Amino acid sequence: MSRRGWLLFAAMGVIWGIPYLLIKVADGGVSVPVLVCTRVALGSLLLLPAAVRGGHLAALKGHVRWLAAFTVLEIVGPFALLSNAERHLPSSTSGLLVAAVPIFSALLAWITRGGDRQSNEVLTLIRWIGLAIGLGGVALLAGPSAGQVGPLPVLEVLGTALGYAIGPLIANRKLADLPPVAVNTVCLGAAAIIYAPFAALTFPHKVPSVQVLLSLAALGVICTAAAFLVFFRLIAEVGPARATVITYVNPAVAVDLGVIVLGEHLTAAIGVSFVLILGGSVLATRPGSARAAPAEPMTAGDAPTPVRSE
Repeated sequence: MSRRGWLLFAAMGVIWGIPYLLIKVADGGVSVPVLVCTRVALGSLLLLPAAVRGGHLAALKGHVRWLAAFTVLEIVGPFALLSNAERHLPSSTSGLLVAAVPIFSALLAWITRGGDRQSNEVLTLIRWIGLAIGLGGVALLAGPSAGQVGPLPVLEVLGTALGYAIGPLIANRKLADLPPVAVNTVCLGAAAIIYAPFAALTFPHKVPSVQVLLSLAALGVICTAAAFLVFFRLIAEVGPARATVITYVNPAVAVDLGVIVLGEHLTAAIGVSFVLILGGSVLATRPGSARAAPAEPMTAGDAPTPVRSE
């Protein structure tokens, strides 16, 4: 991989690893609706010029139903669930639980297998072992956390991971032929409209602290809009297969930032869970066996349409 590729890869590993820290800080000064609305509105407004300038928005006509499903399952639900859960859970725990996304994705792809080339892959023994290991890591991490704060925050983060797994399935199977910049602009904008009334009702009576305002700005500008642009530059540079390896880097960044910046404790359970979840994810997302239908080489257009930070 070129030096440019490594720089883009490192940038994405950080960009999608810092939201957990930023959400934790922002949660201390604004309500969840204000946090989510600000984040998605900023992301949509920053992407809008590129979508309009390229004339991409017209391509979305006739796809309202699947765009709405993608918006709800990938943005509206997960962003709110994660933001609310981090009011009770350490950011490092949230980051590791969300790392279960590849495990949920593998299970969903197998359960919903149909006619596309990705779902024709079979779950080999190694992938089943990976699923079991990864889910064991989730259970090891979720059990003590649920015992400390109750099961609801843990279920909210796992619900976030499930939404993040369903969203790309919709994007790949129903929205793959649409311009990604237009899809992201419209879906983020729709989420902002949905949250706007709730944000208005819970708007803070006084101006939040500088740290909270900077966190909100960073979530919208860096972790949403800039992340989208950098990720597709990474795809163009190294290809989609290598680009998605950032999924395994983000949790490490989230854990490190939680410990270093927020003073969260790095327990033995977190360490073991980290190894199990990420190791299980790597095994669970291995290509299918040789008996599976041969896959055509992917292009940048085949990549999932990212709208969120991991």
